[in-house]
Amino acid sequence: MTITIRPCGPADAAALALVGQATFLQSYADSLPAADIAHHCAHEHAQARYAAWLADPAYRIWGAEIAPGGALVGYAVLSPPDLPGATEPGDMELKRLYLLHRFHGGGTGAALMGAVVEAARSQGALRLLLGVYGENDTAIAFYARQGFAQAGVRKFQVGAQVYDDLVLARRLDGFAPPTR
Repeated sequence: MTITIRPCGPADAAALALVGQATFLQSYADSLPAADIAHHCAHEHAQARYAAWLADPAYRIWGAEIAPGGALVGYAVLSPPDLPGATEPGDMELKRLYLLHRFHGGGTGAALMGAVVEAARSQGALRLLLGVYGENDTAIAFYARQGFAQAGVRKFQVGAQVYDDLVLARRLDGFAPPTR
C-alpha cells in the first residue's frame, strides 16, 4: 500500500466529510456522548462544509490517498486564523488534521503536516496555530513532535457540551521538527 498526499478539489467534498465523521467517531466515541458526536458530525463534518471550504480561495485542503483504490484516509485543512486570543500578523490556522487511526504511526500525519507548513510558509505565514481537545493526549503529543507549544485555551462546543481546547502555535521562521 502507498499513501500519496495531494491537493483536494470540489469532487473530494463527500470523501472529506466521510473521513472527518469517521475520525471524529474513532477519536471520541469513548469520551463524548453519542448524541453530541452525531450532532457535531452532522454539522461540522457535513459535505456542504467541505464544499464551501474547497470553494473558498483562502482555504487549502490536502488529502492522504491510499493506493490501490484511491480512497482518502486523512486530510489537512489550512485557513485564515479563527481562534480566540491574540493572533498576530502572519498567522494561519491548521483547521484540521485528521487521519483514520489505522494509518497512525506510519508518517502520513507528518506528511500532511509538511504539506501544510510548506504552503503556509509559501504564503508568508510566520506562525501556524491550531486547536486540539485538551484531553486528546495522542494528538497533543503528535503536535509537540511537530514543534507546537501551548499558546492559549478556547472553549469548544460539541453538541450540548462545552470543552476546553488547547490553542497551540508553531513558529514557521526557522524551526524544523525532527524527521521520522
